[in-house]
Amino acid sequence: PEGFGDAAYLVAERSMKERAHLEWQRDLGPETWRKLLARGEYRQIADTALRIEARTNLLFSFEKMALREALRPAAGARLFAHELHAFVWGRGPSQRRFEDWSQAIAELPQPRGRVRSWPVATVFGFLARPDKHLFLKPQVTRRAARNYGFDLPYDPTPGWKVYEGLMTFAAIIRRDLDRHVGFHARDMIDVQSFIWVQGAQEYDA
Repeated sequence: PEGFGDAAYLVAERSMKERAHLEWQRDLGPETWRKLLARGEYRQIADTALRIEARTNLLFSFEKMALREALRPAAGARLFAHELHAFVWGRGPSQRRFEDWSQAIAELPQPRGRVRSWPVATVFGFLARPDKHLFLKPQVTRRAARNYGFDLPYDPTPGWKVYEGLMTFAAIIRRDLDRHVGFHARDMIDVQSFIWVQGAQEYDA
């Protein structure tokens, strides 16, 4: 009833994601991340990212397990650390940075099955920079877009066209929410939570 300031919303949807972001800022902020890269501390970067994500419910357990196994080899941790940093903090066109990051996920070792998925491709950018990046859970997000009347393009392989469409959807949502008292989205955490409430079956009632 009180929009993004409602106590029930803060507890049920925002607090866990916000805590993860604050932990990311503390342990893997841009300056710290650059220093770790310069020292070749790829394992620490990968382990920190996995630890922070593990405290959320954003990925399924099988996705967490596959990702953990993919980052266990030194080569996997190194690729992850460099390419995720380039995606989150790098320069250049957003399209190129996202496509390079998506390709890097595809090239990770995959002893426990396929790692490249939309949740994996978007969760770390979302936790690191919810001012800029949005998490995509395919089934719920597509259902929310249909309910909203937005034609969201979709391909199961993470690519720029879908991510660009997702960001357009987010911009439309923020514009519409700004027209209602109490629904000014602070960041993409609020936007993602709004999408989740629109699309998750647990909220159908």
